[in-house]
Amino acid sequence: MIQRYNSGMAETVQLFVTCLVDTFFPETGEAIVRVLNRLGVRVEFPAEQTCCGQPAFNAGLRSDARPLAEHTIRIFERTSGLVIIPSGSCAAMVRHGYLELFKDDPDWLPRAEALAERAYEFTEYLVDVRGVTEVGARWEGKLTYHPSCHLLRGLGVDRQPRLLLSHVKDAEIVELPEREDCCGFGGVFSVEHPELSAEFLKRKISNFEKTGAPTLVVADTGCRMHLAGGLARQGKGQRVVHIAEVLAGNE
Repeated sequence: MIQRYNSGMAETVQLFVTCLVDTFFPETGEAIVRVLNRLGVRVEFPAEQTCCGQPAFNAGLRSDARPLAEHTIRIFERTSGLVIIPSGSCAAMVRHGYLELFKDDPDWLPRAEALAERAYEFTEYLVDVRGVTEVGARWEGKLTYHPSCHLLRGLGVDRQPRLLLSHVKDAEIVELPEREDCCGFGGVFSVEHPELSAEFLKRKISNFEKTGAPTLVVADTGCRMHLAGGLARQGKGQRVVHIAEVLAGNE
């Protein structure tokens, strides 16, 4: 079953919402729909979608990742239009991880390549495909931006979210010190190396505090969960939000 939003609009895209957004932060998915609808884009949501398989893939469990990847490919083969993903890590998995996973499979590799060609991270789609940097967003106060590792290094996406944030009305964008440093999440890295992860997190939160901004913007839900959890455990009052929620704000 496919759920449709603003069915009368011309361009149609598919939302691959990711399991973390779907489970923990549905407001991020709703924000993406509002932003895209505002730009005249119809959003479809294939309800059968599930995890892309990245956690298993990154842990070296290729046989566990493969059924999830095959399922994802099958689901989106039934659809048309580009596939929009609000996560650098999941987008990198579809664009690069799937090609590695199926590199020796002549039947599945072309299908993986076809999906990879359709897949775009959310801010990448807005700026590079739609040519949009101003989405009518308004957010009062200071914002600082943390580029997640998969988004920055895996996809080379950095200019796009920064451009979008620079056009948010009433927002003051403050540079995050040592912004390219990992927050410590790294998916299974935070489980396999908890001591290192905790030190990375502590340093990232310290740099966040140096900005004086009450809000840290991210484009990856894993980073959001990790950073928000660290702030809560330290009793801090700052918050972490997905960039889609900033771009959806227009009050």
